Amino acid sequence: MSGYAVEITVAGTEGQILAPVGLTSAASACMGCTVTGGSVRRLTETTTGQEVLLVTPEAAEVVFCYGYSGVPAAYPEAIFHPAPSRFTRAAEALIEEAQQLAGQGDALERATRLARAVAERFTYGHPEVRFNDGFDHIPHLGCGLTEGSCVDIHTYLIASFRASGIEAGYVVGIYFREDGSSSGGHCWAVTRIGGATQEWDIAHFLRIGRRDISPALNPRGGFRAPVGHSMGLALPEIGVEELKLLSEPMMLRNGLPERFAQKRIRQLSPVSLQSGSIA
Repeated sequence: MSGYAVEITVAGTEGQILAPVGLTSAASACMGCTVTGGSVRRLTETTTGQEVLLVTPEAAEVVFCYGYSGVPAAYPEAIFHPAPSRFTRAAEALIEEAQQLAGQGDALERATRLARAVAERFTYGHPEVRFNDGFDHIPHLGCGLTEGSCVDIHTYLIASFRASGIEAGYVVGIYFREDGSSSGGHCWAVTRIGGATQEWDIAHFLRIGRRDISPALNPRGGFRAPVGHSMGLALPEIGVEELKLLSEPMMLRNGLPERFAQKRIRQLSPVSLQSGSIA
């Protein structure tokens, strides 16, 4: 893909806004984010070192515009080195089973076995209660199928990869359908094997009824714009601890991040960074 930009407009905030700064990936270098309608302060997330944006609104709407070069680059090193949290710490039973399921062979063969085994554990959905709610770790799933979103499925997948000695990371961003529309945040997994990166999206395989998982991002078509990485984020200077993820701008209400009820997301091509506060 050539250079492009992603524009996210939010409205109806009752306080400050916390937003990802954009992420460089194997497909494209992120050229930054401009913010229109608010003043910007950059914060450093303590578990990964990635920067995030703290925005004080100065207008009824705040617009975030992320620009991408379309030139292949590399994921940041920090994505492969997670800090311990309830979103990364795997149960002993999960670790033992993942190592058994991975089996023998080269690392990509082992990763593919694990991805297919994880796919057999899940059906795609958005349950009110997540499989790891109430745990201080990622629990082992027993027999039967568990309903899970992209967040849930890839949490389990990445824990399985890491338990088997495969470098893996958690990517968050915006998914665009083939018609250019988007409903918001999405997540996927990335592995690093033999110096090369592979990307996995079990959730989208499951949504089209497929379980023949392979390292491919677009079984449903469309494309993804990465904006951040990792789970269990901490920003102690504003009182945020173990934030599950930051895949799009979020409103801070009483110090707690919440999704915006009102937002507009669109792709701009070619890259068209608006004038505003450059982050």
